[in-house]
Amino acid sequence: MTAHGSPYAPHTDAEREAMLSAVGADSEEALFDIPDGVRFDGEFGIDAHSERAVRTLVDRTLSANRDLAEFLGRGHYDHYVPSMVDHLADRSEFLTSYTQYQPEVAQGFLQALFEYQSMLVELTGLGVANCSMYDAASALGEAATLAARVRETSGSRVLVPERLQSGRRRTLENYVAGHDLAVESYPMDDGNVDLDALASAVDDETLVVYAENPTVRGTVEENAGAVGDLADAHDALFVLGSDPVALAVLEEPASVGADVVVGDAASLGVPAAYGTGIGLFACRDEFLRQVPGRLVGTGEDATGRRAYTLTLQTREQHIRRERATSNICTNQAWVALRVAMHAAWLGPDGLVDLANDCVTRARDLAARVDEIAGVRAPVHDRHHFREFVARTDQPAAAVADDLRGDGYAVHVVGEHEIQVCVTETNDADIDDFVAALREAAR
Repeated sequence: MTAHGSPYAPHTDAEREAMLSAVGADSEEALFDIPDGVRFDGEFGIDAHSERAVRTLVDRTLSANRDLAEFLGRGHYDHYVPSMVDHLADRSEFLTSYTQYQPEVAQGFLQALFEYQSMLVELTGLGVANCSMYDAASALGEAATLAARVRETSGSRVLVPERLQSGRRRTLENYVAGHDLAVESYPMDDGNVDLDALASAVDDETLVVYAENPTVRGTVEENAGAVGDLADAHDALFVLGSDPVALAVLEEPASVGADVVVGDAASLGVPAAYGTGIGLFACRDEFLRQVPGRLVGTGEDATGRRAYTLTLQTREQHIRRERATSNICTNQAWVALRVAMHAAWLGPDGLVDLANDCVTRARDLAARVDEIAGVRAPVHDRHHFREFVARTDQPAAAVADDLRGDGYAVHVVGEHEIQVCVTETNDADIDDFVAALREAAR
């Protein structure tokens, strides 16, 4: 509490009494109709502490965490974020308790979101990008429901790779549960789409074909164009999952027939937090009015100056419920701001350089790991981006435990498979990691 009340509801007792008097209520409780069954009238039993005591307690708690050198990936990628991003994003012009997705938001913020959208349009080759979803999983779910709205087929099948992050699949299933859609898997072949199996699976009842590039196993999908052709031949939407760094060097999604591109843009501007994400969402022009969330556009003010504005908001809060395309409430505006800043700092050439590093680092580390007795890497004979799967003669869980004991974290993805991700942020730990893996794999 402060001299002016709680920092989160900064009103004095006199101010609260004045407001209650104005609305004719005797107390704050009278403003709410909370059922007795969920009402809490007890004490929280939390002792008050001084600021110094709280800091000491938090420091002691955090110090219990083991600081591992992470070689994790699978959707969460740690790239170096220049300090410029922190300094600019933390400016008071951008930090506000006011919701950042309302039409009244500052012109500077709207311009940054417009730049974010423009970056995605350039990277995907598609005509429209919104100013963010929650994460890759929510973006995938919204792509499926968009397909249901614009369907050119009577089908209801959403085909996804058999190797898909479990969280993305569960979120997708939750999204489509109310739309009479069914999520089904198609097989993979050596890490990539099994084209023959997919050709057998796609039929006129297929609404969406979803593929990823890079895949969850870190392989570069070489048949994205063929997947797009299969989807198009059956009037199904081709939804492609990727991220902005990978898109800098991979085939442009529009050129391989992608109708919608989804993924997580947090590979830029945000250190890996294994929770904070920002869903990217781009699609063809013809789906403009079906895009979930919000779009920032440009126009002119009364004096003819260029002005930015929230052009399209199709959630139920803004338009009639039956016409809403999505009930997604907020977005990741401030994170999108950071993504745009990081991308601008890199520039087109810097972004391509970063992406090329993701290819060479994964290739070089896989080659070194492959030299270790009892380990084969990469498992898939493909080009890789950031990460790869390695097979271990020893049980993978035991290898990972030994690595953890030496201070390194990897994913266990099979009984004898670990997944290793390398970027510029763990590059300095590679020599020691390889030495630790050599011991763990014995």
